[in-house]
Amino acid sequence: MKGKNLFKEEVKYYAKYGDVSGLTVANAVMINGLRIGQVSSIKFDPDMSGDIIVELVLHKDFPVPRNSIARIFSADLMGSKLIDLKLGDAIELAKSGDTLASSTEASLKDEVNAQVQPIKKKAEDLLSSIDSLVVAIQTVFNESARKSLTESFDNISQTFSNLETTTSNIDTLVEAEANRIASILQNIDSLAYTLNQNRSSISNIVANLEIFSDTLTKTDIAGTFERANSSLVQLESILTQINEGQGTLGMLMYNDTLYIEIERSAEELNKLLRDIRENPKRYVKFSLF
Repeated sequence: MKGKNLFKEEVKYYAKYGDVSGLTVANAVMINGLRIGQVSSIKFDPDMSGDIIVELVLHKDFPVPRNSIARIFSADLMGSKLIDLKLGDAIELAKSGDTLASSTEASLKDEVNAQVQPIKKKAEDLLSSIDSLVVAIQTVFNESARKSLTESFDNISQTFSNLETTTSNIDTLVEAEANRIASILQNIDSLAYTLNQNRSSISNIVANLEIFSDTLTKTDIAGTFERANSSLVQLESILTQINEGQGTLGMLMYNDTLYIEIERSAEELNKLLRDIRENPKRYVKFSLF
């Protein structure tokens, strides 16, 4: 009946394993440390897969769920094997002749190997590092390498000496120019204060510059230069005519006759004016009514 199984004096189960090293017929089958049966036979699987079928005979009337696991484990350090039946939680119980799930506990050797393997790897890495260190030491203690190393340390020492000298010079310079540096910092502070106090004026100047820039942008500078160029051309033409003796100015500059006539006329005019001042009666007549 499903969910219930009344065991008789002898109940058989089977379990399939890939390796049963150390397991023999008559080895005990345990549940929670209590012996409830034994191994009755060990044989190859008839399908020739190489798996091994172990027959378990239980002598106690004990319910075994179908998902229970028959696990081979080491009973002692000598390698003796037992089968520990780990009960599952299935409602349906296993029947006589059923094949249970199986597992194999790692042997002591496997456990030791698993624990030793990381230590072994670390030891190998340590030996490799030691080998590298030995090679490095041998390289360092090579005569040429020692010489280079000594020269390097000498250069480092010289560098530190130079740095110390430079630092001393800087300290001396700072101490000698302390008053001047303080004055410069004071002037900078004063300038910053002045700029801060005249921010509005500076803003107005910048605004005026922007306005002036806009005005220049709107001004016909090209046309102005073109007209100025035209005027210069005309002036150049007039100067050319004067240099060639054309016109009154040209004749005045290059013709003495005109200059002499003008000078003569001016002299006669002066004589006339002098005579008028000296003898006004010659030129002005009065009549009485």
